[in-house]
Amino acid sequence: MRSLSELASAEAECRRCPLYRDATQVVPGEGKKSARVMLVGEQPGNREDLAGKPFVGPAGRVLDRALEDAGIPREAVFITNAVKHFKYEPRGKLRLHKRPNAYEIERCRWWLDLERELVKPTGLVALGATAARSLLGRVVSISKVRGQRLETGDGAALLVTIHPSLLLRLKDKAEEQRMYRQFVGDLGMAGDWFGIAQKKERRTGRR
Repeated sequence: MRSLSELASAEAECRRCPLYRDATQVVPGEGKKSARVMLVGEQPGNREDLAGKPFVGPAGRVLDRALEDAGIPREAVFITNAVKHFKYEPRGKLRLHKRPNAYEIERCRWWLDLERELVKPTGLVALGATAARSLLGRVVSISKVRGQRLETGDGAALLVTIHPSLLLRLKDKAEEQRMYRQFVGDLGMAGDWFGIAQKKERRTGRR
C-alpha cells in the first residue's frame, strides 16, 4: 500500500472476519498522511457506518469538543478505529452497538498496522479498552494505565484514555463533568507529549 486511498479501497474488500456481511460499508481512517498523532477508537457506530467516516456521530461530537478544549485541531490528528466495520445487534428498527470480540479485533489489526505504516505517527492515543488491546496486543485496565506513557511493540509512544461514548452513558451530570474534564486533560497531555497542542488556556469545564 502506497497511499491511504489505496488502503481504503483494499479495506472495502476485506473478508477477514464476518462483520462485513451486515455492515453498510467499511469505515477507513481519516486524516492527513503527515499527521503526527493517531487517535484509535473501538469501531464505527451507526452514524459512521452510514456515512463511511469515523467519529461523526454523538461520540464524535464529544471528541471534537474535547479536542477543541484541549487545544488540538482535529486536522492535526489521524482518526481511525481498531475495527473497521460496525458490529451491532438489531432491536426493532434500531441497530445497537455490540462490542467486537478478540477474534474480530485481531483480524482487523492487519488494517490498523497498515495505517500506522503509512501515517507513521509519533504518538498514539487509544480511546477505550478495545483500541488499547489492539495497539498493545494484550488486555489492559484503563484505570491502571491511564496517564502513563506506554510503548507499543514497535516502540511507538501510547496514551490510553476512555472512549468518548462513555460520557454519553453517564446519568449523573456532576460525574459527567468530572469525567469530561479528565478526558480533556488526557488529550491535552497527549498534545503536549507529541507537540500538537496549541498554546492557549484549556477550557476543561465547557459542555
